[in-house]
Amino acid sequence: MAEITKKPVKITETVLRDAHQSLIATRMTTEEMLPIVEKMDKVGYHSVECWGGATFDACLRFLKEDPWVRLRKFREGFKNTKLQMLFRGQNILGYNHYADDVVEYFVEKSIANGIDIIRIFDCFNDLRNLETCVNAAKREKERSGKGEAQIALAYTLGDAYTLDYWRETARRIEEMGADSLCIKDMAGLLIPYEADRLVRALREGTKIPIDIHTHYTSGVASMTLLKSIEAGADIIDTAISPFAMGTSQAATEVMVKTLEGTPYDTGLDLNLLSEIADYFRPIQEKYLANGRLSPKVMGVNIKTLLYQVPGGMLSNLVSQLKEAHAEDKYYDVLEEIPRVRKDLGEPPLVTPSSQIVGTQAVLNVLQGERYKMITKETRKVLKGEFGKTIKPFNPEVQKKAIGDEEPITCRPADLIAPQLENYRKEIKDYIRQDEDVLSYALFPQVAMDFFKYRDAQDKKVDETVSDKKNKSYPV
Repeated sequence: MAEITKKPVKITETVLRDAHQSLIATRMTTEEMLPIVEKMDKVGYHSVECWGGATFDACLRFLKEDPWVRLRKFREGFKNTKLQMLFRGQNILGYNHYADDVVEYFVEKSIANGIDIIRIFDCFNDLRNLETCVNAAKREKERSGKGEAQIALAYTLGDAYTLDYWRETARRIEEMGADSLCIKDMAGLLIPYEADRLVRALREGTKIPIDIHTHYTSGVASMTLLKSIEAGADIIDTAISPFAMGTSQAATEVMVKTLEGTPYDTGLDLNLLSEIADYFRPIQEKYLANGRLSPKVMGVNIKTLLYQVPGGMLSNLVSQLKEAHAEDKYYDVLEEIPRVRKDLGEPPLVTPSSQIVGTQAVLNVLQGERYKMITKETRKVLKGEFGKTIKPFNPEVQKKAIGDEEPITCRPADLIAPQLENYRKEIKDYIRQDEDVLSYALFPQVAMDFFKYRDAQDKKVDETVSDKKNKSYPV
Protein backbone atom coordinates (compact mmCIF):
# COMPACT_ATOMS: atom_id res chain seq x y z
CA MET A 1 0.00 0.00 0.00
CA ALA A 2 1.44 3.36 -1.07
CA GLU A 3 2.37 5.71 1.73
CA ILE A 4 0.11 8.80 1.89
CA THR A 5 1.98 12.07 1.55
CA LYS A 6 1.12 14.33 4.47
CA LYS A 7 0.57 18.04 3.87
CA PRO A 8 -0.64 19.65 7.10
CA VAL A 9 -2.75 22.74 6.45
CA LYS A 10 -1.78 25.91 8.30
CA ILE A 11 -4.36 28.08 10.04
CA THR A 12 -4.47 31.87 10.29
CA GLU A 13 -6.83 32.85 13.12
CA THR A 14 -8.84 36.05 12.45
CA VAL A 15 -10.79 36.56 15.70
CA LEU A 16 -8.60 39.47 16.82
CA ARG A 17 -9.11 41.42 13.55
CA ASP A 18 -11.29 40.49 10.60
CA ALA A 19 -13.80 38.36 12.51
CA HIS A 20 -14.87 41.15 14.85
CA GLN A 21 -14.43 43.75 12.10
CA SER A 22 -16.95 41.82 9.99
CA LEU A 23 -19.44 41.11 12.78
CA ILE A 24 -19.27 44.00 15.27
CA ALA A 25 -17.63 46.81 13.27
CA THR A 26 -14.22 46.31 14.95
CA ARG A 27 -15.43 47.22 18.42
CA MET A 28 -13.73 44.54 20.50
CA THR A 29 -11.38 46.27 22.92
CA THR A 30 -7.78 45.39 23.68
CA GLU A 31 -8.70 44.59 27.29
CA GLU A 32 -11.28 42.06 26.07
CA MET A 33 -8.65 40.31 23.95
CA LEU A 34 -5.54 40.28 26.14
CA PRO A 35 -6.61 37.66 28.74
CA ILE A 36 -6.84 34.91 26.07
CA VAL A 37 -3.59 35.72 24.27
CA GLU A 38 -1.41 33.37 26.33
CA LYS A 39 -3.73 30.44 25.59
CA MET A 40 -3.98 31.32 21.89
CA ASP A 41 -0.18 31.39 21.76
CA LYS A 42 -0.11 27.68 22.65
CA VAL A 43 -2.30 26.58 19.71
CA GLY A 44 0.34 26.48 16.99
CA TYR A 45 -1.42 28.76 14.53
CA HIS A 46 0.49 29.71 11.39
CA SER A 47 -0.36 33.30 12.36
CA VAL A 48 -2.89 35.39 14.25
CA GLU A 49 -4.32 38.32 12.33
CA CYS A 50 -4.69 41.07 14.91
CA TRP A 51 -4.01 44.47 13.34
CA GLY A 52 -4.53 46.66 10.29
CA GLY A 53 -7.73 46.85 8.26
CA ALA A 54 -10.26 48.92 10.18
CA THR A 55 -8.77 48.23 13.64
CA PHE A 56 -6.50 51.29 13.47
CA ASP A 57 -9.33 53.75 12.75
CA ALA A 58 -11.70 52.08 15.23
CA CYS A 59 -9.11 52.19 18.03
CA LEU A 60 -8.61 55.93 17.65
CA ARG A 61 -12.15 56.96 16.71
CA PHE A 62 -14.41 54.81 18.85
CA LEU A 63 -12.40 53.01 21.52
CA LYS A 64 -10.02 55.85 22.50
CA GLU A 65 -7.12 53.42 22.31
CA ASP A 66 -3.70 53.81 20.78
CA PRO A 67 -3.44 51.13 18.05
CA TRP A 68 0.35 51.06 18.42
CA VAL A 69 0.02 50.27 22.12
CA ARG A 70 -2.43 47.48 21.24
CA LEU A 71 0.10 45.98 18.83
CA ARG A 72 2.91 46.15 21.39
CA LYS A 73 0.74 44.40 23.98
CA PHE A 74 -0.07 41.65 21.49
CA ARG A 75 3.60 41.25 20.69
CA GLU A 76 4.42 40.94 24.37
CA GLY A 77 1.79 38.23 24.83
CA PHE A 78 2.32 36.20 21.65
CA LYS A 79 5.80 34.84 22.24
CA ASN A 80 5.62 31.91 19.79
CA THR A 81 3.07 33.00 17.18
CA LYS A 82 3.46 35.20 14.12
CA LEU A 83 1.33 38.34 14.13
CA GLN A 84 -0.31 39.44 10.90
CA MET A 85 -1.89 42.66 9.63
CA LEU A 86 -3.91 43.84 6.61
CA PHE A 87 -2.39 46.71 4.61
CA ARG A 88 -4.16 48.50 1.72
CA GLY A 89 -1.09 49.00 -0.42
CA GLN A 90 -0.43 52.64 -1.23
CA ASN A 91 -3.57 53.50 0.80
CA ILE A 92 -1.95 51.94 3.91
CA LEU A 93 -5.02 51.77 6.20
CA GLY A 94 -6.81 54.83 4.82
CA TYR A 95 -8.75 55.61 1.66
CA ASN A 96 -6.35 57.75 -0.39
CA HIS A 97 -2.86 57.15 -1.72
CA TYR A 98 0.07 58.32 0.39
CA ALA A 99 3.60 59.27 -0.59
CA ASP A 100 6.21 56.54 -0.63
CA ASP A 101 8.00 57.92 2.43
CA VAL A 102 4.83 57.48 4.54
CA VAL A 103 4.26 53.93 3.24
CA GLU A 104 7.86 52.93 3.91
CA TYR A 105 7.84 54.38 7.41
CA PHE A 106 4.57 52.64 8.24
CA VAL A 107 5.98 49.29 7.15
CA GLU A 108 9.14 49.90 9.19
CA LYS A 109 7.22 50.83 12.34
CA SER A 110 4.67 48.01 11.95
CA ILE A 111 7.45 45.42 11.89
CA ALA A 112 9.41 47.16 14.66
CA ASN A 113 6.33 47.07 16.90
CA GLY A 114 5.68 43.37 16.35
CA ILE A 115 4.13 42.53 12.98
CA ASP A 116 5.58 39.45 11.27
CA ILE A 117 3.36 39.13 8.17
CA ILE A 118 1.98 42.07 6.19
CA ARG A 119 -0.90 41.13 3.90
CA ILE A 120 -0.92 43.75 1.17
CA PHE A 121 -3.72 44.32 -1.35
CA ASP A 122 -4.93 46.93 -3.82
CA CYS A 123 -8.60 47.50 -4.61
CA PHE A 124 -7.86 47.33 -8.37
CA ASN A 125 -5.27 44.52 -8.13
CA ASP A 126 -2.88 47.08 -9.64
CA LEU A 127 0.45 45.58 -8.58
CA ARG A 128 2.21 48.93 -9.08
CA ASN A 129 0.41 50.13 -5.95
CA LEU A 130 2.01 47.31 -3.93
CA GLU A 131 5.63 47.74 -4.99
CA THR A 132 6.67 50.26 -2.34
CA CYS A 133 5.17 48.27 0.52
CA VAL A 134 6.62 44.95 -0.66
CA ASN A 135 10.08 46.44 -1.17
CA ALA A 136 9.95 48.10 2.25
CA ALA A 137 9.05 44.77 3.89
CA LYS A 138 11.89 43.03 2.05
CA ARG A 139 14.36 45.68 3.25
CA GLU A 140 13.19 45.22 6.84
CA LYS A 141 13.55 41.47 6.51
CA GLU A 142 17.12 41.85 5.24
CA ARG A 143 17.93 44.33 8.00
CA SER A 144 16.27 42.68 11.00
CA GLY A 145 15.25 39.22 9.85
CA LYS A 146 11.61 40.11 10.54
CA GLY A 147 8.76 40.85 8.18
CA GLU A 148 7.08 38.77 5.48
CA ALA A 149 5.23 40.27 2.52
CA GLN A 150 2.07 38.45 1.51
CA ILE A 151 0.34 39.87 -1.58
CA ALA A 152 -3.44 39.43 -1.61
CA LEU A 153 -5.45 39.40 -4.82
CA ALA A 154 -8.98 40.75 -4.43
CA TYR A 155 -11.17 37.99 -5.90
CA THR A 156 -13.99 39.01 -8.17
CA LEU A 157 -16.01 37.87 -11.18
CA GLY A 158 -16.14 39.20 -14.72
CA ASP A 159 -15.15 38.08 -18.20
CA ALA A 160 -11.70 39.67 -17.86
CA TYR A 161 -10.92 37.69 -14.69
CA THR A 162 -9.97 34.44 -16.41
CA LEU A 163 -7.84 31.62 -15.05
CA ASP A 164 -5.09 32.92 -17.33
CA TYR A 165 -5.38 36.32 -15.61
CA TRP A 166 -5.04 34.81 -12.13
CA ARG A 167 -2.22 32.48 -13.22
CA GLU A 168 -0.21 35.29 -14.83
CA THR A 169 -0.80 37.62 -11.88
CA ALA A 170 0.45 34.92 -9.49
CA ARG A 171 3.63 34.63 -11.58
CA ARG A 172 4.16 38.40 -11.40
CA ILE A 173 3.60 38.37 -7.63
CA GLU A 174 6.33 35.78 -7.14
CA GLU A 175 8.65 37.86 -9.35
CA MET A 176 7.97 40.89 -7.11
CA GLY A 177 9.50 38.96 -4.22
CA ALA A 178 6.37 38.18 -2.21
CA ASP A 179 6.78 35.49 0.44
CA SER A 180 3.26 34.17 -0.11
CA LEU A 181 0.07 34.84 -2.05
CA CYS A 182 -3.47 35.19 -0.73
CA ILE A 183 -6.80 35.01 -2.52
CA LYS A 184 -8.90 37.61 -0.69
CA ASP A 185 -12.54 36.71 -1.30
CA MET A 186 -14.10 39.55 0.67
CA ALA A 187 -17.62 39.03 -0.69
CA GLY A 188 -17.88 35.25 -0.42
CA LEU A 189 -18.13 34.89 -4.22
CA LEU A 190 -15.66 32.01 -4.51
CA ILE A 191 -17.73 28.83 -4.76
CA PRO A 192 -16.18 25.40 -4.10
CA TYR A 193 -15.46 24.02 -7.57
CA GLU A 194 -14.32 27.41 -8.85
CA ALA A 195 -11.92 27.46 -5.89
CA ASP A 196 -10.53 24.11 -7.02
CA ARG A 197 -9.90 25.46 -10.53
CA LEU A 198 -8.50 28.75 -9.25
CA VAL A 199 -5.99 27.21 -6.84
CA ARG A 200 -4.77 24.77 -9.48
CA ALA A 201 -4.25 27.69 -11.89
CA LEU A 202 -2.40 29.69 -9.24
CA ARG A 203 -0.21 26.71 -8.46
CA GLU A 204 0.78 26.59 -12.15
CA GLY A 205 1.86 30.25 -11.89
CA THR A 206 3.77 30.19 -8.62
CA LYS A 207 5.57 27.98 -6.13
CA ILE A 208 5.13 30.29 -3.11
CA PRO A 209 2.55 29.34 -0.42
CA ILE A 210 -1.11 30.03 -1.23
CA ASP A 211 -3.49 31.31 1.45
CA ILE A 212 -7.28 31.33 1.02
CA HIS A 213 -9.32 34.05 2.74
CA THR A 214 -13.08 33.94 2.28
CA HIS A 215 -16.22 35.03 4.14
CA TYR A 216 -19.26 32.93 5.07
CA THR A 217 -21.71 35.54 3.77
CA SER A 218 -22.97 33.32 0.92
CA GLY A 219 -22.90 30.12 2.99
CA VAL A 220 -20.22 28.19 1.10
CA ALA A 221 -16.97 29.13 2.86
CA SER A 222 -16.23 25.77 4.54
CA MET A 223 -16.74 23.89 1.28
CA THR A 224 -14.64 26.45 -0.59
CA LEU A 225 -11.79 26.04 1.90
CA LEU A 226 -11.96 22.24 1.64
CA LYS A 227 -11.82 22.22 -2.16
CA SER A 228 -8.99 24.78 -2.06
CA ILE A 229 -7.00 22.55 0.30
CA GLU A 230 -7.50 19.53 -1.95
CA ALA A 231 -6.32 21.62 -4.91
CA GLY A 232 -3.09 22.64 -3.18
CA ALA A 233 -3.73 25.63 -0.88
CA ASP A 234 -1.28 25.79 2.02
CA ILE A 235 -2.98 28.15 4.48
CA ILE A 236 -6.62 28.96 5.30
CA ASP A 237 -8.11 31.83 7.30
CA THR A 238 -10.64 30.86 9.97
CA ALA A 239 -12.26 32.38 13.07
CA ILE A 240 -12.91 30.76 16.46
CA SER A 241 -16.58 29.72 16.49
CA PRO A 242 -18.26 32.47 18.61
CA PHE A 243 -17.05 35.02 16.04
CA ALA A 244 -17.31 32.80 12.96
CA MET A 245 -19.91 32.35 10.19
CA GLY A 246 -22.18 35.03 8.78
CA THR A 247 -20.10 37.87 7.39
CA SER A 248 -17.03 36.47 9.17
CA GLN A 249 -14.95 33.39 8.30
CA ALA A 250 -15.53 29.65 8.65
CA ALA A 251 -15.13 28.28 12.19
CA THR A 252 -11.61 27.24 13.15
CA GLU A 253 -12.74 24.19 15.15
CA VAL A 254 -14.94 22.90 12.30
CA MET A 255 -12.11 23.01 9.78
CA VAL A 256 -9.63 21.45 12.22
CA LYS A 257 -12.04 18.56 12.92
CA THR A 258 -12.85 18.15 9.21
CA LEU A 259 -9.18 17.72 8.35
CA GLU A 260 -8.39 15.47 11.32
CA GLY A 261 -7.00 12.10 10.27
CA THR A 262 -6.49 13.19 6.66
CA PRO A 263 -3.22 14.07 4.89
CA TYR A 264 -4.15 17.70 5.63
CA ASP A 265 -4.48 17.24 9.42
CA THR A 266 -3.59 20.56 11.06
CA GLY A 267 -2.34 18.91 14.24
CA LEU A 268 -4.12 21.55 16.34
CA ASP A 269 -5.66 20.57 19.68
CA LEU A 270 -9.46 20.73 19.57
CA ASN A 271 -9.69 20.79 23.37
CA LEU A 272 -7.51 23.89 23.51
CA LEU A 273 -9.54 25.52 20.72
CA SER A 274 -12.70 24.69 22.66
CA GLU A 275 -11.33 26.52 25.71
CA ILE A 276 -10.59 29.56 23.53
CA ALA A 277 -14.14 29.42 22.15
CA ASP A 278 -15.46 29.27 25.73
CA TYR A 279 -13.58 32.50 26.47
CA PHE A 280 -15.05 34.38 23.51
CA ARG A 281 -18.64 33.14 23.94
CA PRO A 282 -19.58 35.57 26.76
CA ILE A 283 -18.06 38.40 24.72
CA GLN A 284 -20.23 37.41 21.78
CA GLU A 285 -23.28 37.30 24.07
CA LYS A 286 -22.44 40.75 25.42
CA TYR A 287 -22.43 42.25 21.92
CA LEU A 288 -25.64 40.42 21.02
CA ALA A 289 -27.29 41.84 24.14
CA ASN A 290 -26.20 45.44 23.52
CA GLY A 291 -27.20 45.28 19.85
CA ARG A 292 -23.72 45.73 18.39
CA LEU A 293 -23.84 42.17 17.01
CA SER A 294 -26.93 41.90 14.82
CA PRO A 295 -28.42 38.47 14.06
CA LYS A 296 -28.83 39.75 10.50
CA VAL A 297 -25.08 39.45 9.83
CA MET A 298 -24.87 35.95 11.32
CA GLY A 299 -26.89 34.15 8.66
CA VAL A 300 -26.55 33.42 4.95
CA ASN A 301 -27.22 36.18 2.41
CA ILE A 302 -27.70 34.50 -0.97
CA LYS A 303 -28.03 37.93 -2.61
CA THR A 304 -24.24 38.07 -2.40
CA LEU A 305 -24.06 35.40 -5.10
CA LEU A 306 -27.02 36.72 -7.07
CA TYR A 307 -25.75 40.30 -7.31
CA GLN A 308 -22.01 39.75 -6.62
CA VAL A 309 -22.12 42.51 -4.02
CA PRO A 310 -20.35 42.22 -0.62
CA GLY A 311 -22.60 42.14 2.43
CA GLY A 312 -21.23 45.41 3.82
CA MET A 313 -21.92 47.13 0.52
CA LEU A 314 -25.53 45.89 0.56
CA SER A 315 -26.10 47.28 4.07
CA ASN A 316 -24.56 50.62 3.05
CA LEU A 317 -26.88 51.07 0.10
CA VAL A 318 -29.90 50.11 2.20
CA SER A 319 -29.04 52.85 4.71
CA GLN A 320 -28.43 55.37 1.91
CA LEU A 321 -31.82 54.62 0.37
CA LYS A 322 -33.50 54.77 3.78
CA GLU A 323 -32.06 58.24 4.41
CA ALA A 324 -33.39 59.33 1.03
CA HIS A 325 -36.82 57.74 1.75
CA ALA A 326 -36.35 55.67 -1.39
CA GLU A 327 -36.29 52.07 -0.15
CA ASP A 328 -38.46 51.12 -3.13
CA LYS A 329 -35.46 51.78 -5.40
CA TYR A 330 -33.44 48.92 -3.85
CA TYR A 331 -33.62 46.55 -6.82
CA ASP A 332 -33.07 49.40 -9.28
CA VAL A 333 -29.80 50.15 -7.49
CA LEU A 334 -28.80 46.48 -7.49
CA GLU A 335 -29.25 46.46 -11.27
CA GLU A 336 -27.31 49.73 -11.62
CA ILE A 337 -24.27 48.56 -9.62
CA PRO A 338 -22.87 46.22 -12.32
CA ARG A 339 -23.39 48.96 -14.94
CA VAL A 340 -21.42 51.49 -12.87
CA ARG A 341 -18.75 48.89 -12.17
CA LYS A 342 -18.41 48.28 -15.91
CA ASP A 343 -18.13 52.03 -16.60
CA LEU A 344 -15.35 52.24 -14.01
CA GLY A 345 -13.26 49.48 -15.57
CA GLU A 346 -14.79 46.46 -13.79
CA PRO A 347 -12.75 46.67 -10.54
CA PRO A 348 -13.16 44.21 -7.66
CA LEU A 349 -15.69 45.50 -5.13
CA VAL A 350 -13.56 45.97 -2.03
CA THR A 351 -12.68 49.02 0.10
CA PRO A 352 -12.68 51.68 -1.22
CA SER A 353 -13.95 50.73 -4.73
CA SER A 354 -17.10 49.07 -3.32
CA GLN A 355 -18.16 52.27 -1.53
CA ILE A 356 -17.41 54.38 -4.63
CA VAL A 357 -19.37 52.16 -7.03
CA GLY A 358 -22.28 51.72 -4.60
CA THR A 359 -22.69 55.43 -3.83
CA GLN A 360 -22.53 56.36 -7.53
CA ALA A 361 -25.15 53.72 -8.36
CA VAL A 362 -27.48 55.12 -5.69
CA LEU A 363 -27.03 58.66 -7.08
CA ASN A 364 -27.66 57.50 -10.65
CA VAL A 365 -30.97 55.93 -9.63
CA LEU A 366 -32.15 58.72 -7.31
CA GLN A 367 -31.29 61.49 -9.79
CA GLY A 368 -33.24 59.76 -12.55
CA GLU A 369 -30.32 60.35 -14.90
CA ARG A 370 -27.03 58.45 -15.01
CA TYR A 371 -24.05 60.54 -13.89
CA LYS A 372 -26.10 63.71 -13.52
CA MET A 373 -24.18 64.04 -10.25
CA ILE A 374 -20.70 62.50 -10.03
CA THR A 375 -19.02 62.02 -6.67
CA LYS A 376 -15.53 63.30 -5.92
CA GLU A 377 -14.35 59.71 -5.46
CA THR A 378 -15.79 58.58 -8.82
CA ARG A 379 -13.90 61.43 -10.47
CA LYS A 380 -10.70 60.26 -8.78
CA VAL A 381 -11.19 56.75 -10.14
CA LEU A 382 -11.89 58.01 -13.66
CA LYS A 383 -8.88 60.30 -13.56
CA GLY A 384 -6.64 57.38 -12.62
CA GLU A 385 -5.82 58.51 -9.08
CA PHE A 386 -6.41 55.01 -7.69
CA GLY A 387 -4.50 53.19 -10.44
CA LYS A 388 -5.28 51.06 -13.46
CA THR A 389 -8.33 48.84 -13.77
CA ILE A 390 -8.42 45.57 -15.68
CA LYS A 391 -10.61 47.12 -18.39
CA PRO A 392 -10.68 50.67 -19.84
CA PHE A 393 -13.08 53.24 -18.40
CA ASN A 394 -16.22 54.12 -20.34
CA PRO A 395 -14.83 57.05 -22.40
CA GLU A 396 -18.12 58.99 -22.35
CA VAL A 397 -18.44 58.73 -18.57
CA GLN A 398 -14.77 59.60 -18.13
CA LYS A 399 -15.18 62.70 -20.33
CA LYS A 400 -18.23 63.77 -18.34
CA ALA A 401 -16.31 63.35 -15.08
CA ILE A 402 -12.93 64.94 -15.82
CA GLY A 403 -13.54 66.94 -19.00
CA ASP A 404 -10.29 67.80 -20.78
CA GLU A 405 -8.07 66.96 -17.81
CA GLU A 406 -5.22 64.62 -18.64
CA PRO A 407 -5.81 61.24 -16.98
CA ILE A 408 -3.05 59.70 -14.88
CA THR A 409 -1.41 56.72 -16.54
CA CYS A 410 1.69 56.32 -14.34
CA ARG A 411 1.73 54.80 -10.85
CA PRO A 412 -0.34 57.42 -8.98
CA ALA A 413 2.10 57.73 -6.06
CA ASP A 414 4.83 58.85 -8.48
CA LEU A 415 3.03 62.20 -8.50
CA ILE A 416 2.91 62.58 -4.70
CA ALA A 417 5.75 64.53 -3.08
CA PRO A 418 7.19 63.30 0.25
CA GLN A 419 4.76 64.02 3.10
CA LEU A 420 6.29 62.73 6.32
CA GLU A 421 8.19 65.83 7.45
CA ASN A 422 5.17 68.09 6.87
CA TYR A 423 3.04 65.80 9.04
CA ARG A 424 5.70 65.92 11.76
CA LYS A 425 5.70 69.71 11.76
CA GLU A 426 1.90 69.87 11.95
CA ILE A 427 1.72 67.83 15.16
CA LYS A 428 5.08 68.62 16.77
CA ASP A 429 3.38 69.70 20.02
CA TYR A 430 1.56 66.38 20.35
CA ILE A 431 4.21 63.82 19.42
CA ARG A 432 5.01 61.39 22.22
CA GLN A 433 6.24 58.52 20.09
CA ASP A 434 7.54 58.24 16.53
CA GLU A 435 4.39 56.38 15.52
CA ASP A 436 2.11 59.35 16.30
CA VAL A 437 3.04 60.98 13.00
CA LEU A 438 1.68 57.92 11.18
CA SER A 439 -1.58 57.95 13.11
CA TYR A 440 -1.98 61.61 12.14
CA ALA A 441 -1.00 61.00 8.50
CA LEU A 442 -3.76 58.40 8.07
CA PHE A 443 -6.56 60.00 10.09
CA PRO A 444 -5.67 63.66 10.81
CA GLN A 445 -8.77 64.84 12.64
CA VAL A 446 -9.45 61.54 14.40
CA ALA A 447 -5.82 61.27 15.54
CA MET A 448 -5.75 64.88 16.75
CA ASP A 449 -8.92 64.27 18.78
CA PHE A 450 -7.26 61.20 20.26
CA PHE A 451 -4.05 63.10 21.10
CA LYS A 452 -6.11 65.72 22.94
CA TYR A 453 -8.04 63.00 24.75
CA ARG A 454 -4.75 61.32 25.68
CA ASP A 455 -3.40 64.59 27.09
CA ALA A 456 -6.61 65.18 29.02
CA GLN A 457 -6.37 61.71 30.57
CA ASP A 458 -2.77 62.26 31.63
CA LYS A 459 -3.04 65.86 32.81
CA LYS A 460 -6.63 65.59 34.05
CA VAL A 461 -7.30 68.60 31.81
CA ASP A 462 -9.85 68.55 29.01
CA GLU A 463 -8.58 70.81 26.23
CA THR A 464 -11.84 70.52 24.33
CA VAL A 465 -13.59 72.68 26.95
CA SER A 466 -10.65 74.87 27.92
CA ASP A 467 -10.57 78.66 27.68
CA LYS A 468 -7.12 79.09 26.13
CA LYS A 469 -7.44 82.88 25.92
CA ASN A 470 -7.74 83.22 29.70
CA LYS A 471 -5.72 80.05 30.36
CA SER A 472 -8.60 78.39 32.16
CA TYR A 473 -8.46 74.60 32.15
CA PRO A 474 -11.32 72.74 33.87
CA VAL A 475 -10.16 69.63 35.72
